[in-house]
Amino acid sequence: MIPRLHEISNTQTLYLNFLRRLEKDGFKGDISPEYSERVVSATDNSIYQVLPQGIVCPKNIDDLVLLARLSQEDPFQQVVLSARGGGTGTNGQSLTDGLVVDISKHMNTILEINADERWVRVQTGVVKDQLNAALKPYGLFFAPELSTSNRATIGGMINTDASGQGSVMYGKTRDHVLALKTVLLDGTVINTAPVESTELTQLISGQDRIASIYQTVADIYDQHREEIKALFPPLNRCLTGYDLAHIRDEQQRINLNNVLCGSEGTLGFITEAKLNVLQIPKTSALVCVQYGDFETSLRDAQALMACHPTSIETVDSKVLGLAKDDLIWNSVAQFFPEPTGQTVAGINLVEYTADTDEELKQKVAVIQKELDATCGKAGKAIQYAIAWGHEQVNQVWNMRKKSVGFLGNAQSEARPIPFVEDTAVPPENLADYIMEFRAILDEYNLQYGMFGHVDAGVLHVRPALDMKDPEQEKMVRVITDRLVSLIRKYNGLLWGEHGKGVRSEYAPDFFGNLYPQLQKIKQAFDPRNQLNPGKIATPLESPVQLLKIDEVATRGQLDRTIEQDSWQQYSESMYCNGNGACFNYDSADAMCPSWKATRIRKYSPKGRSSLIREWLRLLSDKQVDTVQESGIANYISWPVSFIPRLFNTLKKHNGEYDFNHEVYDAMSTCLACKSCTGSCPIKVDIPESRAKFLHLYHARYLRPLKDYLIGSLEFLMPTLALWKDIYNKPIRWTPVKWFLRHVAGMVDSPLISDISLKQEMKKHQLPWATALNISRLSKEQKSKAVIYVQDAFTSYFDTQVVVDTLLALRALGFHPMVMPYMANGKPLHVHGFLSRFQKTAFKTADKLKKLQNTGIPLIGLDPSTTLTYRAEYQKYLEGNPVNVMLIQEFLSERQDVFADKTLHSEDAFHILGHCTEKTNAASSIQQWQQVFKVIGLTLNEIKVGCCGMAGTFGHETRNQDISRKIYELSWQGPVKNPKNQGKLLTTGYSCRSQVKRYEHQILLHPMQQILKSLSETND
Repeated sequence: MIPRLHEISNTQTLYLNFLRRLEKDGFKGDISPEYSERVVSATDNSIYQVLPQGIVCPKNIDDLVLLARLSQEDPFQQVVLSARGGGTGTNGQSLTDGLVVDISKHMNTILEINADERWVRVQTGVVKDQLNAALKPYGLFFAPELSTSNRATIGGMINTDASGQGSVMYGKTRDHVLALKTVLLDGTVINTAPVESTELTQLISGQDRIASIYQTVADIYDQHREEIKALFPPLNRCLTGYDLAHIRDEQQRINLNNVLCGSEGTLGFITEAKLNVLQIPKTSALVCVQYGDFETSLRDAQALMACHPTSIETVDSKVLGLAKDDLIWNSVAQFFPEPTGQTVAGINLVEYTADTDEELKQKVAVIQKELDATCGKAGKAIQYAIAWGHEQVNQVWNMRKKSVGFLGNAQSEARPIPFVEDTAVPPENLADYIMEFRAILDEYNLQYGMFGHVDAGVLHVRPALDMKDPEQEKMVRVITDRLVSLIRKYNGLLWGEHGKGVRSEYAPDFFGNLYPQLQKIKQAFDPRNQLNPGKIATPLESPVQLLKIDEVATRGQLDRTIEQDSWQQYSESMYCNGNGACFNYDSADAMCPSWKATRIRKYSPKGRSSLIREWLRLLSDKQVDTVQESGIANYISWPVSFIPRLFNTLKKHNGEYDFNHEVYDAMSTCLACKSCTGSCPIKVDIPESRAKFLHLYHARYLRPLKDYLIGSLEFLMPTLALWKDIYNKPIRWTPVKWFLRHVAGMVDSPLISDISLKQEMKKHQLPWATALNISRLSKEQKSKAVIYVQDAFTSYFDTQVVVDTLLALRALGFHPMVMPYMANGKPLHVHGFLSRFQKTAFKTADKLKKLQNTGIPLIGLDPSTTLTYRAEYQKYLEGNPVNVMLIQEFLSERQDVFADKTLHSEDAFHILGHCTEKTNAASSIQQWQQVFKVIGLTLNEIKVGCCGMAGTFGHETRNQDISRKIYELSWQGPVKNPKNQGKLLTTGYSCRSQVKRYEHQILLHPMQQILKSLSETND
């Protein structure tokens, strides 16, 4: 039995008092000193881990004013405050041992769009892609591009002065900032925009903090103008963080925005931004150029720049190889054909944009002429392909955006990590610089991946280190110091794109005599060093030093304390690198539904991974071996464990603290939809860790009744179906519903189907897949035979779908057979009954293998259950899985059988994808579209996320609010749209149940529509 975990790092008294006072004074937002929330906010996308004292999520600007003013009162002048947006920083920018101020949760409204004047006003918690989605109907977009655009906030972009692909044309974030609203540390709200000299005179005449700030900034520029001009290199990526070079703009106006952009939360809380927006290019093309080695791709990029593209990005063979193992490769493979007899070791992605197709073709023709003349020559490209139009181009860019995640998924303990990954040099120096950079890494025998903005001279380089190894950890200092010297040689910068953060240590050396001027700016804004201290600069004459790259706690230092066996047992969660892909704002994206519905970060794959790591660390501190505990939990008898579990559960209900409960709370909100497993670039598998955690948690605490009901459902169904009235009638009674809701923890339990599969099979002369029946098949019948593997939910609650599917298979020319029912075990796994699941899997797999050995394909209907055979079965049967295909996988392979069934119909239908299916079987939607096309039907996809049901999740009482919110995010709209009536299809039993529950509509399975269309034609 795992122990109680109550010896944690408690919030300091100073901060508890501050939070209590904040609440008392009327703070409207969220206040949390919970350990689980603190653990989740202790990491970002960097190598560091710093535990904050608490998290506050302001509701509005008044909350921030209250927060700032309270921090200036005598008892609280040592309170540290650090703003946080999307949490995607690679250098620990938002990490703090004080209070995290998360502006993204509530302050995320687009306030005003002025399409005529081409500007927008937003709260800074707005996500970049969210903004562009709102601007798209106006034909406008916010230009600075970055790979984390689907979760990076505008506030985060401003605070790091972010830029990325296309910056040579579009510039950095500060180039598009027109005005900012910022809460200063004394509670003053300052509105900043370029200031003319007359207005400046008026501003500095006051006695307040605003006057002091403007006076300080103006004096610095006017007194050090020549020194600033001499120091700042003429790069596309100039120095960020108190941008001295742009204090005055081209019209010689003081622009405080250029000081705030890149300030990393060290000067104030930026709450609103007025931004310049641009017209979306009407069309685009992407020339995907392949090279035999990476150096050639870098050097050739300079020649390609002469062809005047919008941007050029590069990717090395490491990233490319990892991309091929990701589900996204299916959408871009056509643009990267394998060259005959040659290996691709680098690619350049050359983008062109235009407002007409003719203009685009003329632009692309220039580079085509260049490439056609040089491809195959020494020092030039091997071949190229072109993606035409926004849809194809965006597919390739989406692959490129996942580069960081791909590298994090490298299969070893040493994984590419960020610490020197955004250096910038003049583009003409890039190839020589990178060759020397690679030589340094090769000298230490390090693996690495490279990708980035070759046109801007910025390459993201991530050396692979196992930060759990103290000796490898030392390489962070060694490599960084050597690289700083190399950067100087090539007149470059250490911080080209991702801000300074912990790397601010090198600022005094880079800024030299100008560093005290940065300190003066910090002094004017934050004299007590309370705002994100240790980064960018310290206040002038402050004894506090900047943070150092090897003196801030790293994740590796904590991870190395975890027992090795426990680390390996939970390996599916251990390698989360904090890239935050699970915080995708898009409600039509499958990952992660519980995060999207709640906006609570611990209810995300990143959050849950963080909690599992901390849980294992605390257990390891107590010398607990989770592998051993799991074995004990498998075999200890229920009567023996009941009494101690009962006592522990009573203590839980009496309020006894145990960190195990906080982990349980986070795991309980997981839908086990497995979208993270397919969509996360690291392939984090939270449902697997969840099952293992629940297995151990319930060895200490009693299970709720619902777990036993759900776990036994598959085994009870054959018996209940024989006496369905005894089940169906009572379940409609009000007292029974009350008992199920309030005692058993279940609601809206489905009714057993009125029809019997066995009777329907007899009626339609559909055979069972028995040894005798298989032996009687003729050669012709066997060549078209297919065995349907039942699942409990469809066979007993949605029987008509099974019958229609079997009849549709017959109508298409197949000989369908039905395997006698056997439990799959999926519900057991979801709820952590791992011993019973493994026994069930062994038993069912044994039968499946016997059928598989007949040579007849096996297919499943429900995606979630069917995919269990290739995922969980493979893990628990030690790599000896059975091959049960999704029905569309089978049909797409056997199109020859029904190629003569073409209907020549003009009917068009829309499929709403099942989240597990489309994220874990990448081609599933396209395969359905292929099948419909062969038959003569049109099938379009409506992009949706999770429906909110996810097996039995939506039937559990405690999940009702989350389940409905998830449904409303992306499913409710298309289902209620009158234009879609009678046209919507979906494959998942859960999805059909959710729609039936909330809308009282019946959505057909694609196979039902195929049968219906075939029948109507025959009639």
